[in-house]
Amino acid sequence: MNSAGERLYQYPGILSVMNTELRFLGLESIVVAPILESWGMSPQAAVASERIPLLTVIIAVAVSANFVLRTVITRVLHRVFMKTKVTWDNRLAERGTLLRLSRIAPALLFYASAPLLAPELPWVMVAVQRVSVVWIILVSVATLDSVLDVLHDEYQQTEAAAKRSIKSFLQLAKVAVFVVAGILALTTILDQSPLGVLSGLGALSAVLMLVFRDSILGFVSGVQLAANKMVQIGDWIEMPKYDADGDVIDITLQTIKVQNWDKTITTIPVYALVSDSFRNWRGMAESGGRRIKRSINIDMHSIRFIDDEQLQRFRRYRRIRPYLESRLAEIEAYNREHEIDLSDTVSGRRLTNLGVFRQYVTEYLTGHPQIRKDMTFLVRQLQPGPTGIPIEIFVFSADQRWAFYEGIQADIFDHLLAVIPEFGLRVYQEPSGSEISAIADALKKT
Repeated sequence: MNSAGERLYQYPGILSVMNTELRFLGLESIVVAPILESWGMSPQAAVASERIPLLTVIIAVAVSANFVLRTVITRVLHRVFMKTKVTWDNRLAERGTLLRLSRIAPALLFYASAPLLAPELPWVMVAVQRVSVVWIILVSVATLDSVLDVLHDEYQQTEAAAKRSIKSFLQLAKVAVFVVAGILALTTILDQSPLGVLSGLGALSAVLMLVFRDSILGFVSGVQLAANKMVQIGDWIEMPKYDADGDVIDITLQTIKVQNWDKTITTIPVYALVSDSFRNWRGMAESGGRRIKRSINIDMHSIRFIDDEQLQRFRRYRRIRPYLESRLAEIEAYNREHEIDLSDTVSGRRLTNLGVFRQYVTEYLTGHPQIRKDMTFLVRQLQPGPTGIPIEIFVFSADQRWAFYEGIQADIFDHLLAVIPEFGLRVYQEPSGSEISAIADALKKT
């Protein structure tokens, strides 16, 4: 049997590469392969073991390069970014974009050094290079993800962000990046072309459609919502099907978040806003007014023609004095023209306390400083019913803020409810339990 040294010289190519590397490391006088072979190790494995010092140096250089890059980025570049006038570089620092990119240096070093690690074992070189490529792909994906986050942060500082969100489109871009990266990584590991992998995935298209169903529907619906301006960040929407009633606070690729007035959060699928109906109050916000639509039910038994005593009292009311004068002149002319007998209350035209009250409400709202006169302005009488005859107010307040709007509305009806008795009218109200008990007690006494 040949000695270990003689067997080593049977591989002149391996010995040449090994000696070159050892001279590079200053270790050309150290040859450990014969010793390892004498311990029973195969010649190839023994020669490969002599790459351990080189591997150690490569790992040390990779770690050092990563450390140096991270130090330069955090201590130098980030400080420079903070001193510039633009803001996008600050976002890069906050999101750690360059730190993620720095992780690509060790992968590049291992890829370039793979042929030196084990030239006598080709599969090792191939494995190291493939792992390095996958590493590069993953680092690139992480960097692109951070760049998209920076774009979103910058967009959030613009005025357009308050009304239109691009978060769903950025999420779609991220999905596309992840899918492409996954295909590239898979083709690298399997040593196949991307077209070959994609053709193999064709059989899984049904499964992929099921997995990405919400994303696909969300993207299509998101495009429709954005193109038609159906909903934006900050809109007040109502969707009873999902118990949603509040402000839109977030729009993503798949969902829309609504903060309800009780501070709970309702999550709605994006496609639901296209397939189902919902109410958007943005039109109210953009109009500059907020609708007041409320009725007062008048007891029909209290409606009367006004007599001279009431007429004299009503004439003292500044708001309706001009109306009374013009209306009385019109009625008098009509009755005189048609020779109406005024002793007959049925014949001719007369003023009623309900009609005068309705005009008073109109004049009162006309002079109210918080009511919009350039928008729908209506005081109308609705159809009588079991609860009396409704007098409805349909106007718009000038202040849209909820608390102030409620205050304006309450002040109006506080005043009207207080003055109704002055017109000889009564508000219809169902009898309460105490009133029924009082009536029963009165009947017992009789």
